Amino acid sequence: MTFPEYFQKINISHAFQPIIDIDEKKIVSYEVLIRGGDGEPPYMVFDKVDKCDFNLFDQYSREKAIELAQKLGVNTELNFNFSPSAVTFNGGEFIERTLLKAEQYGFDHRKLIIEVTENEEIYNKNHLASILNIIKQDGVNIAIDDFGSGYAGLNMLINVKPEVLKLDIDLIRDIHKNGAKQSVVRAVCEVCLELGIDVLAEGVEKEEEFKFLRNIDISLYQGYLFAKPGFASLPKVDFSNL
Repeated sequence: MTFPEYFQKINISHAFQPIIDIDEKKIVSYEVLIRGGDGEPPYMVFDKVDKCDFNLFDQYSREKAIELAQKLGVNTELNFNFSPSAVTFNGGEFIERTLLKAEQYGFDHRKLIIEVTENEEIYNKNHLASILNIIKQDGVNIAIDDFGSGYAGLNMLINVKPEVLKLDIDLIRDIHKNGAKQSVVRAVCEVCLELGIDVLAEGVEKEEEFKFLRNIDISLYQGYLFAKPGFASLPKVDFSNL
């Protein structure tokens, strides 16, 4: 695979946001988030990319992120986002390259978590599930990102059984005062408990949200309440008040 030459002229970097285990009181992973070279948001970066090259540029970005993570001395797991089309591209080539790049930089590929986003329609669910199950056999963990917001969730839950399910931010926002959200999240947690899947609450910003989620025994968290993404850095988390 060869990347277009113009990719090298696009100045990019990455931010890293901690994912914590509140029971263990430690950072267990960092989610990798693309940024411009001066911290610009993702849309400003992708404005410079031809639309037909989006998936290819996404892969270019992942490989750059692994290089940066190695320089920063990441010793936790790393979460990378993949759209369903990126997972299935050329029989899983993007994921294979990501795992290979990790090994080249001395990063155990079994510490990578592949987050499959729900932001696009899945045209061949069986093909997607097949590739993800092959990856799982290599010791790579799978997460469903933004569960409850899009296309992939229930099908992947049944056919892939990911290691982690990330609750969509819209489910988390103000959950402490929304009975319908509470019922949905409780039900999802019960299903995940039966299937042996860890539930991660993403986008937690308010102490009231955190308190409710703790009361239903969710232990994995990500959000501004704990730490904002660090630009080209690895933020710490103060567990003393949690």
